[in-house]
Amino acid sequence: MIGRLAGILLEKNPPQILLDVQGVGYEVDVPMSTFYNLPALHEKVVLHTQFVVREDAQLLYGFLTNEERIAFRQLLKISGVGPKLALSVLSGLSINDLTVAIVNKDAARLTKIPGVGKKTAERLLLELQGKFSVTGVASAHSTVAASASSDIINALQALGYNEKEADWAAKQLPKDSSVSDGIRLALKALSKT
Repeated sequence: MIGRLAGILLEKNPPQILLDVQGVGYEVDVPMSTFYNLPALHEKVVLHTQFVVREDAQLLYGFLTNEERIAFRQLLKISGVGPKLALSVLSGLSINDLTVAIVNKDAARLTKIPGVGKKTAERLLLELQGKFSVTGVASAHSTVAASASSDIINALQALGYNEKEADWAAKQLPKDSSVSDGIRLALKALSKT
Protein backbone atom coordinates (compact mmCIF):
# COMPACT_ATOMS: atom_id res chain seq x y z
CA MET A 1 0.00 0.00 0.00
CA ILE A 2 2.71 2.52 1.00
CA GLY A 3 5.79 1.54 -1.00
CA ARG A 4 8.03 4.59 -0.69
CA LEU A 5 8.33 7.71 1.45
CA ALA A 6 10.39 10.82 0.74
CA GLY A 7 10.53 13.48 3.39
CA ILE A 8 12.40 15.28 6.12
CA LEU A 9 13.87 13.31 9.01
CA LEU A 10 12.47 14.81 12.24
CA GLU A 11 13.38 12.29 14.96
CA LYS A 12 15.67 9.30 15.49
CA ASN A 13 14.75 6.95 18.35
CA PRO A 14 16.18 3.52 17.46
CA PRO A 15 14.66 1.53 15.88
CA GLN A 16 12.01 4.14 15.06
CA ILE A 17 12.24 7.38 13.14
CA LEU A 18 9.72 10.14 12.45
CA LEU A 19 9.54 11.28 8.84
CA ASP A 20 7.70 14.45 7.78
CA VAL A 21 6.15 13.92 4.35
CA GLN A 22 4.48 17.18 3.30
CA GLY A 23 3.19 17.92 6.79
CA VAL A 24 2.26 14.34 7.74
CA GLY A 25 4.52 12.65 10.29
CA TYR A 26 5.09 8.94 9.65
CA GLU A 27 6.51 6.73 12.40
CA VAL A 28 8.70 4.19 10.65
CA ASP A 29 10.63 1.28 12.18
CA VAL A 30 13.98 0.67 10.49
CA PRO A 31 16.72 -1.94 10.88
CA MET A 32 19.95 -0.72 12.45
CA SER A 33 21.72 -1.08 9.07
CA THR A 34 19.40 1.65 7.74
CA PHE A 35 19.43 3.64 10.99
CA TYR A 36 23.24 4.05 11.00
CA ASN A 37 23.21 5.32 7.41
CA LEU A 38 20.46 7.91 7.82
CA PRO A 39 21.31 11.56 7.17
CA ALA A 40 21.34 14.17 9.94
CA LEU A 41 18.08 15.44 11.43
CA HIS A 42 16.08 17.88 9.28
CA GLU A 43 17.61 16.50 6.07
CA LYS A 44 15.76 14.77 3.25
CA VAL A 45 15.61 10.97 3.14
CA VAL A 46 13.96 8.45 0.81
CA LEU A 47 12.86 5.09 2.23
CA HIS A 48 11.50 1.95 0.57
CA THR A 49 8.68 0.86 2.84
CA GLN A 50 6.63 -2.16 3.84
CA PHE A 51 3.18 -1.60 5.37
CA VAL A 52 2.11 -4.35 7.79
CA VAL A 53 -1.48 -4.58 9.06
CA ARG A 54 -2.24 -6.64 12.16
CA GLU A 55 -5.35 -7.01 14.26
CA ASP A 56 -4.06 -4.55 16.83
CA ALA A 57 -1.79 -2.26 14.79
CA GLN A 58 -0.80 -0.83 11.43
CA LEU A 59 2.98 -0.62 11.18
CA LEU A 60 5.34 0.90 8.67
CA TYR A 61 8.87 -0.42 8.12
CA GLY A 62 11.49 1.50 6.12
CA PHE A 63 14.72 0.62 4.35
CA LEU A 64 17.35 2.69 2.57
CA THR A 65 17.83 0.00 -0.09
CA ASN A 66 15.32 -2.05 -2.02
CA GLU A 67 17.47 -5.15 -1.33
CA GLU A 68 16.79 -4.77 2.40
CA ARG A 69 13.05 -4.48 1.76
CA ILE A 70 13.11 -7.60 -0.45
CA ALA A 71 14.98 -9.51 2.28
CA PHE A 72 12.46 -8.28 4.87
CA ARG A 73 9.58 -9.54 2.72
CA GLN A 74 11.29 -12.92 2.27
CA LEU A 75 11.76 -13.21 6.04
CA LEU A 76 8.08 -12.40 6.69
CA LYS A 77 7.03 -15.33 4.48
CA ILE A 78 8.66 -17.77 6.91
CA SER A 79 6.39 -19.37 9.48
CA GLY A 80 7.09 -18.00 12.94
CA VAL A 81 8.95 -14.92 11.70
CA GLY A 82 7.16 -11.66 12.33
CA PRO A 83 8.20 -8.09 11.55
CA LYS A 84 10.12 -7.66 14.84
CA LEU A 85 12.25 -10.75 14.25
CA ALA A 86 12.77 -9.87 10.57
CA LEU A 87 13.94 -6.41 11.63
CA SER A 88 16.25 -8.00 14.20
CA VAL A 89 17.78 -10.28 11.53
CA LEU A 90 18.43 -7.31 9.22
CA SER A 91 19.84 -5.32 12.14
CA GLY A 92 22.17 -8.17 13.10
CA LEU A 93 23.45 -9.05 9.63
CA SER A 94 23.96 -7.14 6.40
CA ILE A 95 22.27 -8.56 3.29
CA ASN A 96 25.63 -9.91 2.12
CA ASP A 97 26.37 -11.53 5.50
CA LEU A 98 22.89 -13.08 5.52
CA THR A 99 23.41 -14.39 1.99
CA VAL A 100 26.79 -15.89 2.92
CA ALA A 101 25.28 -17.51 6.03
CA ILE A 102 22.45 -19.03 3.96
CA VAL A 103 24.73 -20.30 1.20
CA ASN A 104 27.15 -21.78 3.75
CA LYS A 105 24.27 -23.10 5.93
CA ASP A 106 25.86 -21.34 8.90
CA ALA A 107 23.22 -21.67 11.67
CA ALA A 108 25.74 -20.59 14.33
CA ARG A 109 26.05 -17.17 12.71
CA LEU A 110 22.28 -16.71 12.73
CA THR A 111 21.92 -17.73 16.38
CA LYS A 112 24.08 -14.75 17.38
CA ILE A 113 21.15 -12.50 16.42
CA PRO A 114 18.93 -11.63 19.43
CA GLY A 115 15.68 -13.60 19.25
CA VAL A 116 17.01 -16.28 16.87
CA GLY A 117 17.39 -19.67 18.50
CA LYS A 118 18.73 -22.87 16.98
CA LYS A 119 15.37 -24.02 15.58
CA THR A 120 14.58 -20.62 14.08
CA ALA A 121 18.05 -20.44 12.53
CA GLU A 122 17.60 -23.86 10.94
CA ARG A 123 14.17 -22.86 9.61
CA LEU A 124 15.62 -19.64 8.15
CA LEU A 125 18.40 -21.58 6.43
CA LEU A 126 15.95 -24.12 5.01
CA GLU A 127 13.35 -21.67 3.76
CA LEU A 128 15.74 -19.01 2.44
CA GLN A 129 17.88 -21.41 0.36
CA GLY A 130 17.89 -20.10 -3.21
CA LYS A 131 15.98 -16.92 -2.30
CA PHE A 132 19.05 -14.68 -2.33
CA SER A 133 21.23 -14.27 -5.39
CA VAL A 134 24.57 -16.07 -5.30
CA THR A 135 26.06 -13.25 -7.39
CA GLY A 136 25.73 -11.17 -4.23
CA VAL A 137 28.13 -13.61 -2.57
CA ALA A 138 30.67 -13.26 -5.37
CA SER A 139 30.83 -9.52 -4.83
CA ALA A 140 30.15 -9.81 -1.11
CA HIS A 141 33.78 -9.36 -0.12
CA SER A 142 34.17 -5.89 -1.64
CA THR A 143 30.68 -4.79 -0.61
CA VAL A 144 31.14 -6.04 2.94
CA ALA A 145 34.45 -4.16 3.14
CA ALA A 146 32.77 -0.93 2.00
CA SER A 147 29.85 -1.51 4.35
CA ALA A 148 32.19 -2.28 7.28
CA SER A 149 34.17 0.91 6.60
CA SER A 150 30.97 2.95 6.59
CA ASP A 151 29.81 1.33 9.86
CA ILE A 152 33.21 2.00 11.47
CA ILE A 153 33.13 5.67 10.45
CA ASN A 154 29.56 6.04 11.80
CA ALA A 155 30.54 4.41 15.09
CA LEU A 156 33.56 6.69 15.51
CA GLN A 157 31.42 9.76 14.84
CA ALA A 158 28.89 8.53 17.40
CA LEU A 159 31.77 8.34 19.89
CA GLY A 160 32.55 12.04 19.30
CA TYR A 161 35.20 12.03 16.58
CA ASN A 162 34.66 14.40 13.68
CA GLU A 163 34.22 13.19 10.09
CA LYS A 164 37.82 13.96 9.10
CA GLU A 165 39.26 12.00 12.05
CA ALA A 166 36.89 9.06 11.46
CA ASP A 167 37.75 8.91 7.72
CA TRP A 168 41.47 9.06 8.48
CA ALA A 169 41.22 6.26 11.05
CA ALA A 170 39.16 4.06 8.70
CA LYS A 171 41.81 4.43 5.98
CA GLN A 172 44.48 3.14 8.38
CA LEU A 173 42.72 -0.21 8.81
CA PRO A 174 43.46 -3.49 7.01
CA LYS A 175 40.91 -4.02 4.23
CA ASP A 176 39.59 -7.27 5.75
CA SER A 177 38.72 -5.72 9.14
CA SER A 178 35.37 -6.65 10.64
CA VAL A 179 33.34 -3.81 12.13
CA SER A 180 34.19 -4.65 15.75
CA ASP A 181 37.91 -5.18 15.02
CA GLY A 182 37.95 -2.07 12.86
CA ILE A 183 36.47 0.11 15.60
CA ARG A 184 38.96 -1.24 18.13
CA LEU A 185 41.94 -0.68 15.77
CA ALA A 186 40.66 2.76 14.73
CA LEU A 187 40.35 3.85 18.36
CA LYS A 188 43.89 2.63 18.96
CA ALA A 189 45.15 4.61 15.94
CA LEU A 190 43.27 7.73 17.02
CA SER A 191 44.65 7.53 20.56
CA LYS A 192 48.21 7.65 19.17
CA THR A 193 47.64 10.91 17.24
